[in-house]
Amino acid sequence: MTRNGDALNRRAAAFDFERVLDRTGGDSIKWNKYAGRDILPMWVADMDFAAPPAVQAALQKRLAQGCFGYTLPTPSLVDTVLAYLQREYAWQVEPEWLVWLPGLVTGINLACRAVDGTVLTATPVYPPFLSAPRLSARPLVTVPLQLSDNRWGWDFAAMEAAMTPDVRLLLLCHPHNPVGRAWDQAELLELAAFCTRHDLMVCSDEIHCGLLLDPERQHIPLACLGQDIARRCITLMAPSKTFNIPGLGCAFAVIQEAPLRKRFCAAMQGIVPHVNTLGYVATQAAYGESEAWHKALLATLRRNRDRLEAAIAEIPALSMTHVEATYLAWIDARGLGVADPVGFFEVAGVGLSDGAEFGLPGWVRLNFGCPPATLENALDRVAQALAR
Repeated sequence: MTRNGDALNRRAAAFDFERVLDRTGGDSIKWNKYAGRDILPMWVADMDFAAPPAVQAALQKRLAQGCFGYTLPTPSLVDTVLAYLQREYAWQVEPEWLVWLPGLVTGINLACRAVDGTVLTATPVYPPFLSAPRLSARPLVTVPLQLSDNRWGWDFAAMEAAMTPDVRLLLLCHPHNPVGRAWDQAELLELAAFCTRHDLMVCSDEIHCGLLLDPERQHIPLACLGQDIARRCITLMAPSKTFNIPGLGCAFAVIQEAPLRKRFCAAMQGIVPHVNTLGYVATQAAYGESEAWHKALLATLRRNRDRLEAAIAEIPALSMTHVEATYLAWIDARGLGVADPVGFFEVAGVGLSDGAEFGLPGWVRLNFGCPPATLENALDRVAQALAR
């Protein structure tokens, strides 16, 4: 192992990513799904790690104040977010471009309401991409991603064939949930050219942008590829996945173009609540004080990813593509020869997400954002079930 690898492992140990938290019997959506059953929940995108110490300390400090009235993002929070975007992505964002949201899914639904016309997206994809257009009374057109040489990619010929004058909005998942792709610059440039050619607005869900697992890869916000695509973009981000604070409900949109931002904000009126006080506090501590924890997390997830990929490669009935980003594995379970792969894994004692919900039946999604011992337990259960 390299000296740098040793340092990352020591850092991960310092933050105790090995510790198994007992989340049973409480308020966890993830763990309560299988309450009373011996099933490890590895479905929803919620990691089984404690939040960064800096986030916990900031929350404790704010709790000590004792008053929890309506709040606004403070200037220091805005400065922290802008500095984070500049530091991580060389993205110069102006304060007025930010629109604060109580969650990223809210932003997807608002984008569908803010842009008139048909919505286009690529499947398999995060389920709200499929439900938000319907809930917004917008027609939806889907185009399958291509699986070629064991790697998912865009089918631009099919995208062109799907285009009609009514299509006005592209919903982009970047990095992509569930297939785990971190779209590279060439792919993003082709997407940007496609959107420019067809005069499309883009809602780019970049919530997993801090979870690139291959060290040589760097997330590139779509809006950073030039002014023409930037003025078309509603970029959605949040600290919730990267820093494991989804229950604190704080996200934001970056919308450079003023008329588009105005329409987006108008769609919020009367239905979108303020971000909660503790969400703002956690966001500032996550982006401003948790860099070491983040690096240690990535080292842990990378080891889990590698262990899972090696294990699946030894199982003839299952296969998966390399996970470049996220902590979510997209597994082809069609080789099991069962009508209900999720049910099969539940009998084995492992709870996964059903690929049908993402637009691709026969596949399952596994969340490996957990202590290594939990992952080993799950792999043992799967191996025993297959042996039976």
